[in-house]
Amino acid sequence: MEQLVRHYFSQSDRQVTLSADEVVLRQNGQNYRLYLVLKGELEGYFESDEDGKLTKLFTASAGAFIGVHSFFSGTWIASSTVIAKTEVTLAWIDRHTPAVSPQTLGPLNAQFMPVMVNELSRRQRRATQEALAKEKALQRLHTAEQMTTLGQLAAGIAHELNNAIGVVSSKTERLQQDLIQLLEEVHPEASQFFDVGLMQGQSASSSEVRQIAKQIQSDYRLERNLAKRLARATASNTIPDSWLADPEQALKYWGMGRDLHDLRVAAKHTVGIVKSVKQLGRTDGEPDELLDINDTINKALALLQSDLRRVSVRLRPATLPLIKGASTEYVQVWSNIVKNACDAMLQTESPQIDIQTKLSNQRILVTIANNGPEIDEPTRRKIFQPNFTTKKGGLSFGLGLGLSIVKRIISENGGSIVVKSDKESTIFRVKLPLGEAYGEA
Repeated sequence: MEQLVRHYFSQSDRQVTLSADEVVLRQNGQNYRLYLVLKGELEGYFESDEDGKLTKLFTASAGAFIGVHSFFSGTWIASSTVIAKTEVTLAWIDRHTPAVSPQTLGPLNAQFMPVMVNELSRRQRRATQEALAKEKALQRLHTAEQMTTLGQLAAGIAHELNNAIGVVSSKTERLQQDLIQLLEEVHPEASQFFDVGLMQGQSASSSEVRQIAKQIQSDYRLERNLAKRLARATASNTIPDSWLADPEQALKYWGMGRDLHDLRVAAKHTVGIVKSVKQLGRTDGEPDELLDINDTINKALALLQSDLRRVSVRLRPATLPLIKGASTEYVQVWSNIVKNACDAMLQTESPQIDIQTKLSNQRILVTIANNGPEIDEPTRRKIFQPNFTTKKGGLSFGLGLGLSIVKRIISENGGSIVVKSDKESTIFRVKLPLGEAYGEA
């Protein structure tokens, strides 16, 4: 290359200096010269035949050649428009420039073969990049169309589903009032147990219930199953005398209150879940509220009681500041992740889920780990993509939307989510920014 520059581009009478914005080559215009950039920077553009819009193709600086295609192809027609971005100095040869030492170095085309090969390689790289960009754009368009269609379908059923949930909610309220009135009239001493279940639900996790039950069984010399049921209801090592007087009756009325509590929670969050699915094809979100992430996790676990009956759940909450967000959306995030873990551990002996929250580097970190089977690398790469699912056998099926919705919710709130998996455990890590609500309580 140094030899080419010395032989052909060192003559001062074949050099030119151009100001910024001057056109060196015009697309489809004649070009009989091969330029070498000595100083400055130029940009190449493709000019649309329809509207004259310029699309940037490349940038050329010192050492680059301009006009390679039109010069060596013999068409003498420029394939792009080249404009000086800064003041540039160019050296050139034209079609009348004789070859130097053709007997030993060969004809002009042979001497410039490295330049032509480099230009061909550059064009091939550009064509590959354009093809990949086009394919990605088509994939994004396809996904957008799918999400829009799903949003439209969800909107179509949302009205009917919301009506059904409205009936459940209103009838639950009516049933609650009737039961409270009935208990006060017929069995007033049972109201206290009913109220505990109604107001608190089951607040203790599975692992906490087991620990408390062992203590109750030892302290009160109760049968193991009864001790476990009392632990689930009271979430305390100390059992009031009123519960011990007739524990079966106490647990019966507590269970009635708990069921109504769970119905209210489920009805409320089902409405939010429908809204979230409707937003698959939309960009608008819900109004923000101040919320405690630990509270949204507890609500999610309450909704998944049936799935968690055989799973040991360990919750290690830290004291967290309030953040702004939609409580329903966060409940949906944790519900999806935990539910997927439960489904994955159907064949796991002693299934366990460990949930931890903490404040780290001005962000809230939520870690949800399970001891289920490893998620292989190809699956991990696709796990947050819409319509990707591994649930295809028997009654365990899915649309592949759960984790894509999780990803959307986390991203829209400025957070991030990653998954790591090996033979020992699968871990989802969610990071959430504190935002403007930090310090508010």
